Amino acid sequence: MTALLAGFALGFFVAAQLGPISLLAIRSTLRSGVLVGLSIGAGVAVIDTLYAAAGAAGAAGLLAIEPLRLAFGLLGAAVLSVLGARTLWSAFRIRMGGESREELATPRAAFLTALVATASNPLTIASWAAVFAAASTAGAAAAGGAALLLAGVGLGSLTWMTLLAGGVSLARRRVGPRLLRAVDGVAGAGILGFGGLLAYRTLRD
Repeated sequence: MTALLAGFALGFFVAAQLGPISLLAIRSTLRSGVLVGLSIGAGVAVIDTLYAAAGAAGAAGLLAIEPLRLAFGLLGAAVLSVLGARTLWSAFRIRMGGESREELATPRAAFLTALVATASNPLTIASWAAVFAAASTAGAAAAGGAALLLAGVGLGSLTWMTLLAGGVSLARRRVGPRLLRAVDGVAGAGILGFGGLLAYRTLRD
């Protein structure tokens, strides 16, 4: 139970950090409703759990290989940049009256996009490896507790994303078209910024 609670806290607070996926979830929930937001949350939880498992299994060592680290980092930056550019383009088209009903996200599309967007930064495997090393030292991942720790990470991540989607959906009725366009612009610029930051850190390191 200690390992499950520790994993839950880790997953919850890691997911609660402001990042490109949070911006994507807020924007998509406002645009398309709570089911889309929950689908994004499910995608985030799946990747967080898989990356935590990869970190626990020692996959972080692969990222010490310079060509792999560089390729993963630049690929992740490219994915985030494309998502950011598409969001900004969406804001521009809506402002120009070019939005159509078919362009609205579905839960399935949101889930797949969240999988790709969250997976776009495999360098976080190294962070999860450090977390699991600390948890093992503290005894939280000992004696078969690793599986409970992983389950907790997934549950914690999903819980935060559910709270985020639910909170945003409550405010959705009060958000007008002008504010929606502003949210698109801010989210798009933010996601682009995160993509640029990832590229910079990858090339600098």
